[in-house]
Amino acid sequence: MPDIVYILVNESMPGLIKIGRTNSDLAERIRALYQTGVPLPFELYYACEVNNSQNVERKLQEAFDDHRLSKNREFFRIAPERARAAMSLAAIKELKLGDEVFASPEDKADVEAAKRRGRFRFDMVGIEPGTQLELYRDRIITCITIDNVNKVNFRGSTTSLSDAAGQAMKDLGLAGSVSGPWEWSFNGKRLDDMRREIEEKSD
Repeated sequence: MPDIVYILVNESMPGLIKIGRTNSDLAERIRALYQTGVPLPFELYYACEVNNSQNVERKLQEAFDDHRLSKNREFFRIAPERARAAMSLAAIKELKLGDEVFASPEDKADVEAAKRRGRFRFDMVGIEPGTQLELYRDRIITCITIDNVNKVNFRGSTTSLSDAAGQAMKDLGLAGSVSGPWEWSFNGKRLDDMRREIEEKSD
């Protein structure tokens, strides 16, 4: 089996990611981690084949050590997009998985229900309708919030925060799935970072 490094997220641990490695079946590894006492199954955010997974994992954990919850654990309070960007530098081949990361349809349903409860809303961070947001990568690109949840006016059309980000990123020549709260910012700060700061204060 090839060397694999991965980033996992878990709806029961918002704001945290797990960085790890395996030389065995990745889906089986993810399913096995659910047996360690966490409330919900893990999901794969990103994984790739690399040369010398032990070295890559060590360098990633050193790079994000100031975001590590415990020296003896592989959990970090950091946006998964940042970890993915760093991990992709060592990637030989990206790996993707589907529902095989869940041991049962019930496990998948539990995760989907948790996602619906925990989705980002503008009122989580005190952003009111009529607020102008800027694309973090290109501050010239903007949208206007039109409710307290996640709807925005982008180029004259009503759409979701993530869909607006996807359109903007495509125009910039950057394809792939995107997270609206990560791509959009307010007063120079990513919405995702604003949410994480509030969550950390309430912990």
